[in-house]
Order: sequence, then C-alpha cells, then structure tokens
Amino acid sequence: MNYNFSEKVSHLQASAIREILKFTSDPQVISFAAGNPAPEAFPVEDVKRISKEILEENPILALQYSVTEGYTPLRDVLKERMKAQGNFNPDSNELIITSGAQQSNELAAKVLCNEGDTIICEAPSFIGSLNAFKSYNVNLVGVELESDGINIEKLEETIRENKNTKLIYLIPNFQNPTGLTMSLEKRKRVYELAEKYDIFILEDNPYGDIRFAGEDIQSIKSMDTGGRVIYSGTFSKVLAPGIRVGYCSAPKEIISKIIVCKQVSDVHTNIWAQVLAERFLSTCDMEKHLVDIRKVYKHKCELMLSEIEKNFSGKVKFTKPEGGLFIWCTLPDDCDMMGFCKRAVSEFKVAVVPGTAFTINETDKTTSFRLNFSTPTDEQIVKGCELIGKLSRGMFGE
Repeated sequence: MNYNFSEKVSHLQASAIREILKFTSDPQVISFAAGNPAPEAFPVEDVKRISKEILEENPILALQYSVTEGYTPLRDVLKERMKAQGNFNPDSNELIITSGAQQSNELAAKVLCNEGDTIICEAPSFIGSLNAFKSYNVNLVGVELESDGINIEKLEETIRENKNTKLIYLIPNFQNPTGLTMSLEKRKRVYELAEKYDIFILEDNPYGDIRFAGEDIQSIKSMDTGGRVIYSGTFSKVLAPGIRVGYCSAPKEIISKIIVCKQVSDVHTNIWAQVLAERFLSTCDMEKHLVDIRKVYKHKCELMLSEIEKNFSGKVKFTKPEGGLFIWCTLPDDCDMMGFCKRAVSEFKVAVVPGTAFTINETDKTTSFRLNFSTPTDEQIVKGCELIGKLSRGMFGE
C-alpha cells in the first residue's frame, strides 16, 4: 500500500527531541533532554484535595460537555490576574482556555495565515510551534538571536524582504531552547515594527512565572494599543503539564475565530482540569507557590551552571538564564555537533538535545545543543555534567 499524505503534513518530521528521548528508556542514561517541569514542583497534595472536592461536590460539572470558550470562573479569575499584569484589556480583548499554550499558538496561525504567508520567528525556536506553523504551508523565516533577544535590524530587513509577512512569533522570557530573555528596548522596537508594517505578534510566555533571577520585564502584550498582539500562557510550568490547560488573550475579533476553529478541533479543553486550575487559583496561595517553585528552579539552574563551569571545556560557551528550564551550549564552530550529541548518549550515557531540533530549516547549521536542568536530580546534574565535561575536554581540550 502506498500512503500519499496531504501536503500539509508530508514534509513534517518527528521531533529530534522525541528521537533522543528513546535512549532515556535505558535506566543508565541521565537525561538532560526533557522539557518537563521539576517533579518536586508539582503541588500534588493540593491537586488531590481539589480533585476529591470536585468529584464529591459537583461530579457532573467535571464529567459533562462544556463550552468551547472555557470554564467561566477560570476565565474570570485569569482575566483579573492578567489585567493586573497588563496582559488583558477588557475593553478590547477576550480570553479563551486552550489545551495548553501549544494549541493557542497553532490556532493563532490557523486563523491569521494563508498558505504562502510568512511567519517570522526567532532562530532557533520551539519545535512544537515550528511544526504547527509548517503544517499550514506558511513561509517560515528565522531571525538570529542576540544575547538580549532577536536581532532588530535583521528582523526589519526580513520583514521588508517578505511582503506577505503576517505574524512574528516570539518567546521573550527564558526562550526555548536558548534560555535568553528579550530586553525591554527590543520588545518596544518589535512592537514598533509590527505597527509600522501592520503585522501581528504572537507572544508565547510559558516560562514567565518562573523567573528566579533579575527583574521582571514588561510584556509586549502590555504595550498593545493597536490590537495586534496575541498572548499565549499556560499552567504547564506552574501547576502541571499533564492537565493541558493553557489560555490565549487577544483582540475579541481574533478570539471569535479561534473559538470556531477550536470547536472543530477538540470541542473544549478538559473541563475537570479547568475546574482544578480555577480552584487552585482561588483556594491556594498562588504567590507562595510561585515563590516555592522558583527556589527549586534557581537551585537546579545554579547547580548545573556551576558544574558546567567546573567540568566543561573552556571552548564550550553557554547561556546563563534568569528563569525557565533550559541552558543553551555552543561548541566550537568547526565541530561535529551531532556527533558530539550521539557520543554523549551512546558512550557517556547522557542525553542532550541537538540544536538541529530547533532550527527553522533542516539545512540550517548549528553547533549548539540544549540542556534541561529542571527534570534531573541534583545527583544526576552533577554526574551528567561531569560526563559531558569529560567528553568535551577530550574533543576540544581544557
């Protein structure tokens, strides 16, 4: 049987992250390849209590069909919370609950972009969103990152070269995969360019609540006076990723189209999980919870950074994130990065994600790889960095 797939999916490839994760089934492998929150950051006891209350007090609410827009009490509490953060304007914006931030990003592209339209994104960027965009046969163009975010001059040059640019996709806080944060000045400049060239911005902020160093920076959404910023958030990093509850704040006209598209996708987000999220926000001390999990991530990140400095070859460069889950390491220009990553997992039993998993095009060259510090234990961080360090020093010298 010959399988002729649609043009929308025939060019999509399995995520390199998933391929690397196959090696982690070996109990001897230390995985720095995941993108999962720290297990010790999950509020398990609160989830148990709230789940019991839901199923005892109003089980049908959690088990019956619900509305596409999302559970009204959750939407209301999120609107108030986001309004205080500057991420929701009740006069012009609406909010929908989605199945994770990934769905927000996919639906934004679906309602705004035709085949052949251009989406500009950071290079490198999150593979989940890149594949979602590619599935709509858009022209995906990457703009390189600098230490303080996207290269503004090259961004404007790229916009000028692509007259049908519809959307700029950004992860301003502790970007995946690099861990970098966009400066306030660059956020302002990106918004100015979006206004100048009449382009939408998709601001993806899954990690913003887990800042453990530095100062908070104003969101691009808070600057939106023209109705051109779609803001994507999630409970995955602050509550639990398995509940698949995200949310999207955008101009009312955009949300109305997203609602229709979501109806044909999954009808509505898991209602039990939505009630759980609302009760967590309403009955638990969310700010204390955030303080507690930030301590977890701060410790893990600082431990990994110190072990990298202690063990890695001096020729390996790396980012120092102020939040999020990831550190981006860059090998010397002339090295075989993929060979390095394969040796790391096959010979040294440490799994990392090769940078090619996050490039816009398969042919884009990179000598970088991503490390995750949130999932491994302290002992695994120390041992894994020691092993990768041994490999790096053997290949590149001290």
